[in-house]
Amino acid sequence: MKLKAIFLLLFLAITQTSFAQNLEEISLTDAITNKPMSIASLADQKGLVLLFYDLNCPFAKMYEDRIKNLRSSYSNRGIRFVLVNPNSSLSEQASLKNYIDSSGINLSFLIDSEKVLTKALEASKIPETFLLTKVEGKVQVIYHGAIDNNPQAEDAVSEKFLERALNQFLKGDMPSPSQVRATGCNVRSF
Repeated sequence: MKLKAIFLLLFLAITQTSFAQNLEEISLTDAITNKPMSIASLADQKGLVLLFYDLNCPFAKMYEDRIKNLRSSYSNRGIRFVLVNPNSSLSEQASLKNYIDSSGINLSFLIDSEKVLTKALEASKIPETFLLTKVEGKVQVIYHGAIDNNPQAEDAVSEKFLERALNQFLKGDMPSPSQVRATGCNVRSF
């Protein structure tokens, strides 16, 4: 029994290490600057929040103000926020840039048309969040899931999952729970 447990731990360690290396190597085009941005370069602060976002998803639009508030509250505490659109192509770059300019959301907006990052993180919903940080020099996901428990009515939110994870992380603790099921639009798989 002990031998099986040791092999399982070894397998998980090797899998996690290769996942982290692959995640750092992913580079996507920013719709705002039209320049490639790697996950490794974006993870240069205490933490990186990737928010999977699509202009055509009504759930994403419902979270727009909450995302702005989170960015305002945490960006000066070493947390970077970046939008990732897994459902658009480079041809839609102008509309993504116009949205950022007109909405005041003021974040980088990565285009993941090949779904490289989406597949690496196994993102399936919009909006869905991933809190990443460097652990022993490797970028790792420490929280994954919902922003809060009520997309439709901000006033009725009783659990702020992402905010709790950020506060725990900034206190030096690992977020608990580390995963909460996100609700919203499905990421297109084609």
